[in-house]
Amino acid sequence: MLLIDVVRVSEAVTRTSARLGKVGHLAELLGRVGPDEAEIAISYLSGELPQRQVGVGWRTLEDVPQPKLAATATLTDVDRLLSKIKAVSGPGSQAARKALVAELFAGLTSQEQQFMRRLLHGELRQGALDGVMIEAIAKASGAPSADVRRALTLRGWLPAVGAAALSGGVAALHAFRLEVGRAVAPMLAGSAPNVAAALEKAGTPAALEWKLDGVRVQAHRSGAEVRVFTRTLDDITPQVPELVEAVLEMPSTDLVLDGEVLALRPDGRPHPFQVTASRVSSKTNVAALRAQTPLSVFFFDALRVDGADLLDLPYAERQEALARTVPQGLLTPRLVTGEPAEAEQFFTDVVKAGHEGLVVKSLASPYAAGRRGAGWIKVKPRHTLDLVVLAAEWGHGRREGKLSNLHLGARDPEGGFVMLGKTFKGLTDELLAWQTERFLQLAEGPTDEWTVRLRPELVVEIAFDGVQRSPRYPGGMALRFARVLRYRPDKRVEDADTVETVRSLML
Repeated sequence: MLLIDVVRVSEAVTRTSARLGKVGHLAELLGRVGPDEAEIAISYLSGELPQRQVGVGWRTLEDVPQPKLAATATLTDVDRLLSKIKAVSGPGSQAARKALVAELFAGLTSQEQQFMRRLLHGELRQGALDGVMIEAIAKASGAPSADVRRALTLRGWLPAVGAAALSGGVAALHAFRLEVGRAVAPMLAGSAPNVAAALEKAGTPAALEWKLDGVRVQAHRSGAEVRVFTRTLDDITPQVPELVEAVLEMPSTDLVLDGEVLALRPDGRPHPFQVTASRVSSKTNVAALRAQTPLSVFFFDALRVDGADLLDLPYAERQEALARTVPQGLLTPRLVTGEPAEAEQFFTDVVKAGHEGLVVKSLASPYAAGRRGAGWIKVKPRHTLDLVVLAAEWGHGRREGKLSNLHLGARDPEGGFVMLGKTFKGLTDELLAWQTERFLQLAEGPTDEWTVRLRPELVVEIAFDGVQRSPRYPGGMALRFARVLRYRPDKRVEDADTVETVRSLML
């Protein structure tokens, strides 16, 4: 299939406002795509690359060859060149990458070049996100959309799931299983302003679990082999020997557990998140770091125990399996209650102990991997959001020469980001120096005297006092007294909070 076919469908989807119309355009193309091109087409139409990142910034695309007049580039041609670009490394890599980018763009028409620019920069905002694409795959393959969603839960990569559905239908989708050793996207929690609101959402009685300020982990065991993954599906097994040893001591030899690792002080209170994150990210001198900063692990869910998949079981039944497998001292503390006063006291005690807050969980909720399931609601003693840094402004006075004032955006489920305001509060001198260097690496497009536009790749945790209506920003709302708590290198842009989440907190 030619790239131009995908480009034209992308443009048609962009022009179409109705969801069914978008699905129709996508399904028609997916019905024609070849088996070796399906993953590529679905990736491009979802606004991403099969290679994820290829290291091509704005400046690399400033001077590309003139476009071709006739469209001849195939999907496989383009994919091959992008893989070569990603593989470039070592001395002379910048020049080699630029030459390959020139080769790629020399084979594209003007229409295709514009599409590829947006795709490389993550700016392909056409409304073909997962929900729409899932329906299109279902329509093109004849498989129920529920089966596509289920396979996506287990595989975690929609292009691969879509390619299987298009080539093998329902049978191919049913072949996906929770596979020990291959991480699945973790279930995420929504937000509530207080414990009472969370209980109302979850239903009572509900389980209230400590929300630990650590690194989310998923532990897989098959026989004597243990592998550990982060919430971004990175393998960190060598960095967390304490966790590996703990899992190997458990009675089950075939299991998948969800939990959190964190560094605790001698008195049991948690170290700051940065201490835990630094320990987990360090790949050298692990033994010495372990002696200096040991990690504790707490598990709060079981996805598989003794070879049985538990994803579809209610939370209460998964907890029974968890308790049979995990020692009491490695379980996340929790309380099951329907009494608001008891829940509030539990919340107060958790915060006094130095932890983030609570996650309130419905006893009937299944494990909705990769999604913010309605059955999990987090409650913190202050409003916080994970937002994306869209731009930064040069500081003045003490901050002259430093990129300071952050432009903050929430993720729009239809594509792109919605700006919610600016802040420079909470930034230490050390953080200012770091982010100035990092921002200049992420600089994108033309800059003016005051503002540097950035590729949306950094997630920052922001505390604020509320959300108020504001005509100043496109979303019609702004954060009150926003301040930086920390950057979140453990989170992807896809994990940032959405506009809907922010709107639900509006005063």
